[in-house]
Amino acid sequence: MKNVYTVRQVNSYIKNMFVQDFMLNRIYVKGEISNCKYHTSGHIYFSLKDESGTIACVMFAGSRAGLSFRLQEGQQVIVLGSVSVYERDGRYQLYAKEIVRDGLGALYEKFEALKKELEEMGMFAPEYKQPIPRYVRSVGVVTAPTGAAVRDIINIAGRRNPCVQIILSPAQVQGEGAAESIVSAIHALEKTDVDVIIAGRGGGSMEDLWAFNEEAVARAVFECRIPVISAVGHETDTTITDFVADLRAPTPSAAAELAVYDLREALERMNEYRRKLNRSIRVCIDMERARADQLGMRLKYAHPRQKLSDSRQYAADLENRLRRQMEEKLSGERHRLSLYAEKMKGLSPLLKLSQGFSYTQTENGQNIKSIRQTGPGSRIEIYVSDGVIEAGVTSVSPVKYPDTHKTD
Repeated sequence: MKNVYTVRQVNSYIKNMFVQDFMLNRIYVKGEISNCKYHTSGHIYFSLKDESGTIACVMFAGSRAGLSFRLQEGQQVIVLGSVSVYERDGRYQLYAKEIVRDGLGALYEKFEALKKELEEMGMFAPEYKQPIPRYVRSVGVVTAPTGAAVRDIINIAGRRNPCVQIILSPAQVQGEGAAESIVSAIHALEKTDVDVIIAGRGGGSMEDLWAFNEEAVARAVFECRIPVISAVGHETDTTITDFVADLRAPTPSAAAELAVYDLREALERMNEYRRKLNRSIRVCIDMERARADQLGMRLKYAHPRQKLSDSRQYAADLENRLRRQMEEKLSGERHRLSLYAEKMKGLSPLLKLSQGFSYTQTENGQNIKSIRQTGPGSRIEIYVSDGVIEAGVTSVSPVKYPDTHKTD
């Protein structure tokens, strides 16, 4: 027995054949929904059937974002996906990527073709997107004048900022001639001075929203010199205008919130800025006041009056020092004088006289120290402790006294 394969090898081989088949990698399959089950994991398991057969299908949770309706038994749908083999069970199934109701297939193909064409032309490129002004004064609205969309936009814009002007450029948003009407409304608003344009309408089927998938509308939005916010249908609806517009809003109400700033937030922000500015001003004032005080102290020290006061104080200090030094000098000299006085007192003739000595002088007042200064008959004056004696010399005789100043 040659060329024996395992079940796994056979299933893997068959799966590889499916994978290599280009047609099966992207295929549209039309049929009726049956055995539809929504799993707790988010996956959808169902079957497509027609009068001749059935094929198993699965749509994983990651692909459900583009599903705009809930699958139900008996619905006629067109499924875009790929056919492959589930190796564990050895059976093939359709892995769904997109699901639309039957009857929309042609529109969907037209939508995909135009989307691809415009994308290749660069009309979806982010570098061509205009920024939406943060603070607008007027908003242009392109929508049906009697629809719920315009009422939602007016109500929300008025609640967020009643000072913003809403200018409605009415347009037919559904049916024959809708695309031309939308283009004319956009061109009309371009001639005004509105800050931003909201183009959109409420939800509906793909046929209802088709005017916003027309190339003329896409080009009008792309070429508009005023920033355009696309607000078509519900959050799950997607149109060509959404890709071309400068900003996409999931709903008209959300577009009004994106276009019109909230005045209460702006006022609160201004109050916060005012508080920060006041704090900064107070800090600056305190710093400048402290700096002024420092400069004032420096100026006070440098003022001529202060200099004069310092000089006066310095002169007074010098005067006090000089006075103290003079007093110390005088005190010292007084002490020396008293010592000298005591010494002189001990040498005073009068003191000697009081001790029993006398002082003799000639009539001319010369102190008599030798007998040669007088002689017999001369008049002399003798001073004693209590008076003067006038006497005459009767005789003089020399006397030799021992020399008390000599030493052995």
